[in-house]
Amino acid sequence: MNSEKRQLGKTGIEISPVAMGCWPITGITSLDVNRTDSLATLSAAVDAGINFFDTAFCYGVDGESEKLIATALGPCRDDLVIATKGGIHWVSPSERVLDAHPERLKFEVDESLRRLNTDRVDLLYLHAPDPQVPLTESAGALHEIMDSGKTRAVGVSNFDVKQLEEFQSVCPISAFQPPYNMLQRDIEAQTLPWCVAHEVAVFVYWPLMKGLLAGHLPRDHCFHPQDGRAKYPMFQGDEWQKNQDFLTELRGVASTVGKSVAQVVVNWTIHRPGISAALCGAKRPAQIQETADAMQWKLSRDQITAIDQAIAKRGKPVTRGAV
Repeated sequence: MNSEKRQLGKTGIEISPVAMGCWPITGITSLDVNRTDSLATLSAAVDAGINFFDTAFCYGVDGESEKLIATALGPCRDDLVIATKGGIHWVSPSERVLDAHPERLKFEVDESLRRLNTDRVDLLYLHAPDPQVPLTESAGALHEIMDSGKTRAVGVSNFDVKQLEEFQSVCPISAFQPPYNMLQRDIEAQTLPWCVAHEVAVFVYWPLMKGLLAGHLPRDHCFHPQDGRAKYPMFQGDEWQKNQDFLTELRGVASTVGKSVAQVVVNWTIHRPGISAALCGAKRPAQIQETADAMQWKLSRDQITAIDQAIAKRGKPVTRGAV
C-alpha cells in the first residue's frame, strides 16, 4: 500500500506520516556523525517518500541542522514541508537557554530563514514555554510572524492543556509536538484529546525512545562515555531489563509481519488515534529508509492486540521526567 499524505491541522498542507527529525544530523548528542552522511540521510529521506522535515533554531550550536537542510534539499524546497522552532538558543557550546521574548522570536525566525535559504517555513513552533515571558506575548509575536508570511502555520511544543488554551486565545495553533511512544503515553489523558477536539495536528517526537525501541541495543550493551542516553532511567538497571524483556515480545510480533522492530513501533505510532506523524531521527541513510518503510503497510488487529498485551505486561516505566 502507498503512503497517504495527512493534513497539517486545518492548513491544507499535506505531510507524510513519517517525518525526519533533524537533531541527530548535528552530532551534538549523537556519536559518529559527519557531514557527508548527514547530507545523504536528508536526500535518502526524500527518496523514501518523506516530505516533512523537523528542525529548530537550536539544532546545532550555529544552526548546523538548518544549514544542512538548505544544502541537501534546496533544489526541492517547494515540494517539502519544513518545520522549525524558536525560543531556545545556545549561549555557549554546552549551555542552552529559553528565551521567548517577542523580539528574540522575530530575530530567530529571520536567522532560520537565512540558514534554510528560503523565504518562509511551513510551520514555526514555540519550542517550549518560557516562564519569564507571558505566553500571550510569545503567541502574539508568532501571530505577527505568520501574518508577515514568514511561516504558513504556528505550532507549540512541550505544552500542557492550560498553556494550549492560553496560547490559542491569541494565536491559532495548527500543530502540537510532544514526546510519545509505546511506553510514554501521558498525552493520551489530556493534551491529545484537546488537540483532536480542536483539529490540531499532533507530531510526536521520541517514537523510538531515543533508539531504545529500535531494538538494536543488546541486553549487555555498554554505553560510550559520550552517549548521553546512559543518564536516563530507561537505560539503567531494572528499567533497562524490563525494556529488554519488552523488546523480546516486540521481536516476536515483528517476525510475524516480516518487518524490523523499529518499523513495527513506528507503524503502531502513526496509526494511533489522533497522531498525525512520527518524527524519526536518523544520521545514516539506512536508518531513515528503515523507518520510512513503516508508512507503506499496516499492522493487523491481531498484531496490535499482541502489542497491547506486551505493553500491559511491561507496565508503566519509571522515567523521572522525560526520557
